[in-house]
Amino acid sequence: MKHHEQPLFVGLHHITWRATASALTNHEVVVEALGWLIGDPEAVEIERGTSYHGGELWMVTSHSKKKSLAMKSLAMLGAENLQELHDTLEHRFDEDHVLYLRLNLDDLISSNINLAESRGTGTVKGQAKIEVYPGQDALEQARSTLQDAIEAARKMNE
Repeated sequence: MKHHEQPLFVGLHHITWRATASALTNHEVVVEALGWLIGDPEAVEIERGTSYHGGELWMVTSHSKKKSLAMKSLAMLGAENLQELHDTLEHRFDEDHVLYLRLNLDDLISSNINLAESRGTGTVKGQAKIEVYPGQDALEQARSTLQDAIEAARKMNE
């Protein structure tokens, strides 16, 4: 491959998952769930704070800049969820090449991954930064990355 040529498959720069646990939630369970989802318990950070009304809150974040780990985390969503993301990509993808999604927190704690139906409480916010280089169509790169994640998800389930 010549230096000026770009690879056909690019992938992800990074992936981030965020959840909020209130005083009524066992925040350690949320930490465990996000560690499982990112594939690295060491990649989880916890920030303790207070809500507007003074109750305790924990902001739990897992993040990976390792491209293979980020892709594996995206593939963890499963082929069906990834296909839904693929089908609704135009509504979830911004000009900075970030794919936005939400997962149901209660399901994730039970090791089940489902896209959240609403923006209500009990969700995990996900952001996946798609690698796009000059001259590439951003939406096509995102579609290709999701298609590769779907294939990876299918292989994980074999």
